[in-house]
Amino acid sequence: MNFNTLLSSKYFAPLFWTQFLGAFNDNVYKNALIILVTMNAASYTSISVELLIPLSGGIFILPFFLFSALAGQLADKYEKARLIRYVKMGEINIMILAALGFYLENIWFLLAVLFFMGCQSSLFGPVKYSILPQHLTEEGLLKGNAMIELGTFLAILLGTLLGGILILEGELGRVYVSITVVSVALLGWFASRKIPLAESANENLIINWNIFTETWNIIVSSTDSRLIFGAIIAISWFWFVGATMLSVLPLPVFTQDVLHAKEQVITLLLALFSIGVGVGSIVAGKSATLKKSVKWIVVGAIGISLTAIDLYWISNQLMTDNLLKNVNELSTWQALFNDPMTAHVLFSVLLLGVSGGLYIVPLYVILQEHSAIESRSRTIAANNIINSLFMVVSALFTMMLLDNGFSLPQLFALIGFLNLAVFTFLYWRFSVTVKQVIG
Repeated sequence: MNFNTLLSSKYFAPLFWTQFLGAFNDNVYKNALIILVTMNAASYTSISVELLIPLSGGIFILPFFLFSALAGQLADKYEKARLIRYVKMGEINIMILAALGFYLENIWFLLAVLFFMGCQSSLFGPVKYSILPQHLTEEGLLKGNAMIELGTFLAILLGTLLGGILILEGELGRVYVSITVVSVALLGWFASRKIPLAESANENLIINWNIFTETWNIIVSSTDSRLIFGAIIAISWFWFVGATMLSVLPLPVFTQDVLHAKEQVITLLLALFSIGVGVGSIVAGKSATLKKSVKWIVVGAIGISLTAIDLYWISNQLMTDNLLKNVNELSTWQALFNDPMTAHVLFSVLLLGVSGGLYIVPLYVILQEHSAIESRSRTIAANNIINSLFMVVSALFTMMLLDNGFSLPQLFALIGFLNLAVFTFLYWRFSVTVKQVIG
């Protein structure tokens, strides 16, 4: 099965477009909201922009802690295609509320909508990944996960761009965003109607509605298998590194002090990273079997460390050698690529994304193929909870280092060496188990 066949398959294409449109819509709304808050915070609330933007991120990620355990139980108990359609119907209603929030220009109402969006995304996560093994072979599962990762990062990029473009269209910006998010939610629901049935994995499961005890239960259960828990920690570490890098690359101090370019270069950095993840995912997905794909985890992990350390070296050169005099001297993308030093930075960001794609795809397949069928969705829910925890720690870690005088080049170097140390530990701790189970 090749990628073209997969994208035309009735067992994968509807899920791919449902996921793509959902991720796209999330980021249209989130970026439009962030820009709206940035431009008009003083007129909406007395809270500073510096607090509102991190607050927005926290509001979106909180539901993953609260409701992933419930989502995992629902996905294990009920038929998955129908559950996805219910979730997408919820997205339509949430986006109608978003349109009302933009009309009212009420920042707190819009933040509440952001929380509901996080709830919808947390419900979709376990069923999205647990339905794939029911519809795809092992080779198809590798390619399917590769396409899901490619689609997700491209959707994030395109949604972020469109949200920013639309909200900046003066008074009509909020109208354009409202029409877009409701329309895309409808398209996502129509796509979900084509997803083939995927029978219940555990129809006799009794739902535990206490989200706190069940969250603890599924995290503890995920430790029963060394292979599964190792994959969860390895995936979560990827999101720690990715969240850290993506939080500092768009900072003005990086674009101005390192690249000496205008802030529009942020779009280019995000595009290169997203394209890189897509390329890496496709390469890893070309493997015929999971056993053959495992090598890419090692290659990806080493690549992440080498590119992070390389970013330290080249960024330090650009900052200390004072090679560029004017902050806006490199005002176009072409100028950035034509300058050898800044082109080096851009190439490293691309390779960072490629390494991430190589690393992450086989790990998701390990999680899907080797988790128990009757509890697979709850295992993926445990992964989502721990991923979210690592991302929150990443944000606190980054803020602490930058507040205590770390430069961006030093942060890159630290991430590179930390990644090498963590992966070496994970390889030592779990590689024997991987070889025993996968062969």
